[in-house]
Amino acid sequence: MAETEDKKKYDKHTDPVWMSLLAGAMAGALAKTAIAPLDRTKINFQISNTRYTVRGAVSFIIHSYRNEGFLSLWRGNSATMARIIPYAAIQFSAHEQWKRVLGVDHHNQPDDPVRRYIAGAMAGVTSQSLTYPLDLARARMAVTQKQQYSSLKEVFVHMMHNEGPKAYFRGYVPTVLGVIPYAGTSFFTYGTLKRWHKENKYPNSALFNLVSGGISGMVAQTTSYPLDIVRRRMQTAAVTGSDHKYRSIIATIAVIYREEGIKGGFFKGLSMNWIKGPIAVGISFATYDFALEMLRGLP
Repeated sequence: MAETEDKKKYDKHTDPVWMSLLAGAMAGALAKTAIAPLDRTKINFQISNTRYTVRGAVSFIIHSYRNEGFLSLWRGNSATMARIIPYAAIQFSAHEQWKRVLGVDHHNQPDDPVRRYIAGAMAGVTSQSLTYPLDLARARMAVTQKQQYSSLKEVFVHMMHNEGPKAYFRGYVPTVLGVIPYAGTSFFTYGTLKRWHKENKYPNSALFNLVSGGISGMVAQTTSYPLDIVRRRMQTAAVTGSDHKYRSIIATIAVIYREEGIKGGFFKGLSMNWIKGPIAVGISFATYDFALEMLRGLP
């Protein structure tokens, strides 16, 4: 009997990779589509030196709707889907693999918060590194008019012809530096809350997963937000006429600090992230857990 129970626990930690890939893809697609209008609004404030206000954010959304139509609020979402589906699939799957390598949440291993944090951080680095050019293209589509880039292909062709292949990884370093605390904190917080929930023998609840994911997203966004600002400026410099200002991480940080200050520059739009971030991460984690359980139940 004990051997059977051990086998069940072992099997739970050895799901086929395709399961976590598919569940992760579903989680990422649903989460990002839900908050796409807020994401586009946030990026537009991040890449400019215009002071962020709630009124300004609402005004941008209304202006986009009136002048470009309802679907303009999801402009760049096709690029987001092209990126987020493989990104989320790789991230969740990589997280499962890193947990296995590090012995995290295994029934024969004691809990180690440091290893849980490292597993989340490495999952973020893995997925970000493999999908970075798509993230850059999506950011450029979000801050330009449809006449400039009508498709993801046009973004890549334009970058190759005008900026060279190195442009595909512009802003990569601050992105990876930012994803380490973001993914590490996000997975760590969610895993901690889930562990607490399980240890107290509370029943499984999709609502709890949603709320736990929301809390994880809020904490993670706050820890990594300044580097998110830096990477967006560097990613979109070529299409906003600021290429001469944002040539390196140090130069970008210096310009933002000098022109906008710490609060107005490095934390611009954070209040919106406290809305959209928890929603996106909450939906993502809850969807992943739900999808994975559904896939495990398949014959």
